[in-house]
Amino acid sequence: MAAASTPIGPSRRRESRGRYYEDFNVGDVYEHRPGRTISEADNTWFTLLTMNTHPLHFDAAYAAKTEFGRPVVNSCLTLSMVVGMSVSDVSQKAVANLGWDRIELAAPVFPGDTIYAESEVLAKRESASRPTQGIVTVRTRGLKADGTVFMTFERVILVPKRGNAVEDEVRVGDPGAGER
Repeated sequence: MAAASTPIGPSRRRESRGRYYEDFNVGDVYEHRPGRTISEADNTWFTLLTMNTHPLHFDAAYAAKTEFGRPVVNSCLTLSMVVGMSVSDVSQKAVANLGWDRIELAAPVFPGDTIYAESEVLAKRESASRPTQGIVTVRTRGLKADGTVFMTFERVILVPKRGNAVEDEVRVGDPGAGER
């Protein structure tokens, strides 16, 4: 979603990203951009930071002897990137992620691959316990530049209704704004 702006005064607008509950429509598909080319360094650093010791991710000699013939990008890294790509469209205004389900890894991703993401709205309903919020379910797909789907998952998020997001309340110069 392109950044929109919201009037906050007579001649003042604030950049706004993400969607309110009312902005989601079942069946809509959001193509998330930009994409990202994954480097060998991305894969190595992520693998080391997360203490994943499987040599398929960082030992080229080992990986050369596998069915893949080369190192494979850590799937937790691709999951993180695909989720990150979806944030500005799907969950920039979210109150919380409520759940992840049906994470499927359909194809390997290799250093040098460029990936993209898209999300389809599967369901939405008003929250029974939080009248200013709603619950939205999306299915997100990770795609390589050639169109190969390498990952799918479903995510359930709690989203504020219009006028009820934290960003709607925070103002520059607001006492205590840095403490929220």
